[in-house]
Amino acid sequence: MDMNDLHSRGLVLLGCGKMGSAMLAGWLGQGLPAASVWVQDPNPSDWLQGQGVHLNAPLPASPAVVLVAVKPQMMEQALPMLAGYGNGNTLFISVAAGTPLAFYGRVLGAQTPVIRAMPNTPAAIGRGITALIANPAGQAHLPLAESLLSAVGQTVQLTDEEQMHAVTALSGSGPAYVFHLIEAMAAAGVAQGLPDDLAMRLARATVGGAGQLAETAQESPTQLRVNVTSPGGTTAAALAVLMNEDTGLVPLMRRAMQANADRSRELAK
Repeated sequence: MDMNDLHSRGLVLLGCGKMGSAMLAGWLGQGLPAASVWVQDPNPSDWLQGQGVHLNAPLPASPAVVLVAVKPQMMEQALPMLAGYGNGNTLFISVAAGTPLAFYGRVLGAQTPVIRAMPNTPAAIGRGITALIANPAGQAHLPLAESLLSAVGQTVQLTDEEQMHAVTALSGSGPAYVFHLIEAMAAAGVAQGLPDDLAMRLARATVGGAGQLAETAQESPTQLRVNVTSPGGTTAAALAVLMNEDTGLVPLMRRAMQANADRSRELAK
């Protein structure tokens, strides 16, 4: 199956919130015709209503791809409506957190090709990173899923579905940690005497710029950190606090991501 199949047979988007909309915007921008897209969403946004896609209309007989982008708690109601596409040549791609491949096998049939994907919110600006894992029937479709998801950023393939919990904790939820880092840096700037708006502007630009540098520079993040740190200087004084083995950022981040992965495992049961 390839992009031509997608154009001719169609793509069904089940749920079109922030993540579904980010993906759809990427695909339309890359030339997928709006006429090839069917969206099922009970509360379509104004943006979605203006895209010219088939909205809450009768679905095609055998779409190439169904992208499941509903909230996990909606899955029990939404997915059985599409069981007729199971065990066939429709590929299901799920971006619903915490819903394991086995669930799709139970609802849709064991021979249904299914790929689980964990994107993250920078997908909205084409800077996401998405981890993918396929069931046996879905393996052959990984290249198509990668090309679809590369519309919103980078992709990586996992070797084991159990890794999805760690991916959820790292890249799936990770943008929230970075946003909180910005909040924390700005609040600390205010505590040092800066006005709120100036502290926030400095924090946003610093984290955004450093992130861009970390992604594009030849050096590792470790080397970039060393480059900024003069021995006995101001950065070194701050890093002595942040890099403390007991109270620093590493043990704190380990605990935070452990809590995330534990919750992810609970939700998957």
